[in-house]
Amino acid sequence: MKVKDIMTKDVISVGKNESLDHILYLMEKHDITKIPVVEGGKLLGIITDGEIAYKLGSFRKKDVTPAHLYASSVMVKDFDTISPDTEVKDIIKTVGLPGITMLPVIDDGKLVGVVTKADLLPLVKNEEPVSKVMTKHVITVGLEDRVVHARRLIIDNSIARLPVVKEGEVVGIIAEMDIARAFAKLKKSISMKHQKHHVDELLVKDAMKTPAIVAEPDISIKEAAEIMLQNNIGAIPLVKDNKLVGIVTRTDLIKTLRE
Repeated sequence: MKVKDIMTKDVISVGKNESLDHILYLMEKHDITKIPVVEGGKLLGIITDGEIAYKLGSFRKKDVTPAHLYASSVMVKDFDTISPDTEVKDIIKTVGLPGITMLPVIDDGKLVGVVTKADLLPLVKNEEPVSKVMTKHVITVGLEDRVVHARRLIIDNSIARLPVVKEGEVVGIIAEMDIARAFAKLKKSISMKHQKHHVDELLVKDAMKTPAIVAEPDISIKEAAEIMLQNNIGAIPLVKDNKLVGIVTRTDLIKTLRE
């Protein structure tokens, strides 16, 4: 199977001078977390939710609003590319390794598509219980934790999201995109001199997505992939008797394709 058989061809992209404000609007409208930066069909970089959250939350950017940040200042320039004729099995080998999870597809020097983990999920057909591949030690946050703390946990542990728990029950999810949106909204509504204080004091309960989509650990790996596809989510907290017992991500599921 070739990349051209599974890639997303209708790619949402922006120019290098597009404002971060509009980029966040496009991400929310199309429910995506990564956008290529293109000029004349040539790929210049990739904007990710994680990079936006990092830039808006970092100290040196605390006095900068999304309207004054542009694609060129938040895009990642170091990325791998693939061709339409790349074998899908070769992509699967790299899933879970450090780097951007969107793979741009380049043909004759121009962007013709992208491959994301969501594009690979339909290939997952494993009927074994998802508990076989879930992570049991789950890093979580509480409702009253600060968003900057959640952001630090995400960065330090190289993960994309955290379950929000209350007395062992999952009450929400906070992901890099949620943090980026929360920081951007705050920076637009609060005067510059007060932004640092409000960014530092922003709580998880005010930025998280709720309710969280959860499942039990005895569902199959294939069923987990279907739930992720249907809901366009990257992970499922797994619960038993309403208590969190693990989490499974798209990466965990796609890795089963190597077996």
